[in-house]
Amino acid sequence: MNTTGFPTSSDIYLEADGKKIAVVQSYTAKTTKTSRTVEAFGEDQPVATIPGQQNHVVQLTRLYATDEAIRDGIDFHTLEDFSLVICKPDRRVIYSGCQWSSIGETGTLGDMVVEKVTIVAAKRLETTA
Repeated sequence: MNTTGFPTSSDIYLEADGKKIAVVQSYTAKTTKTSRTVEAFGEDQPVATIPGQQNHVVQLTRLYATDEAIRDGIDFHTLEDFSLVICKPDRRVIYSGCQWSSIGETGTLGDMVVEKVTIVAAKRLETTA
């Protein structure tokens, strides 16, 4: 982990089957919840709210495949059930059970860089560093 206190690209990575398969330059995460209100007859305001399921969507920018993943013939388009690990100075955030929903590529021939990947995660967990 980076000891300077600021995340670097080595602190954000994809993991599959216990192996680091790609480092990520940056990310944007958004979690939404399908909560709803409960209304009662004759009341002018809701009487309660009911929490719903959470949905985690993360946009990753500039993914670089690791040397080991390249040797293993990585194909980002066939990835399923992987994790995104984000190491911060005081904690780790792990998005698990990930599936990609979009992949955007630019680059040169033979370059193992993917510009943008949007992933949907089943779970989000925070642990102390």
